[in-house]
Amino acid sequence: MAPPQPPTPTTHLLYLHGFRSSPQSAKARLVATYVAQKHPDVQLWCPQLPPSPRAAMDMLRQGIAVWPNPNMAVIGSSLGGYYATWMAQQARCPSVLLNPAVDPARDLAHHIGDQTSWHDPAEHFYFAPEFVDELRALDVRSQPPAARQLAIIAKGDEVLDWREMVARYPQAQLTLLEGGDHALSDFPAHLETIARFLQLASGTD
Repeated sequence: MAPPQPPTPTTHLLYLHGFRSSPQSAKARLVATYVAQKHPDVQLWCPQLPPSPRAAMDMLRQGIAVWPNPNMAVIGSSLGGYYATWMAQQARCPSVLLNPAVDPARDLAHHIGDQTSWHDPAEHFYFAPEFVDELRALDVRSQPPAARQLAIIAKGDEVLDWREMVARYPQAQLTLLEGGDHALSDFPAHLETIARFLQLASGTD
């Protein structure tokens, strides 16, 4: 059997925000700044996701259609982590999961109706009942991961159960934080770990 090949450098990176969040989230902006300063050869895409999970995944598939799968990776936070898990299965690419939602169909069933954006309370959207079934259709728990996963999970997450997150990703490289919070307020401390895990391309690659 041939020895395993080393990971290929990541040249295309997708960042997916969470429920009611946006590309203006603290983590999204930190990733954008870090990539621009440390890995300018990496193409980063952090789109505003529509409320419909189906529409969001259709948009993402179209957006990465010309990306080189062996050289792409995805980062997702909270609901974005759930989306990232599905997207990584489709693209067979590495993923980084930040306090990822495990069963958003269950959790967000209580949030049907009018919602506001965290970063712009004047911006409203409607979370429709059919979106719960769309979320359920993206559940890939029955499938082994198609590529490497890094999960960064805080025991102090006040929104999601850290035990459920850890149990969901038994094959992931795990960073389990004592304390912390759902927003991962210490996220800057993890950027180097993420960059190494994803083998983010640099000018010398």
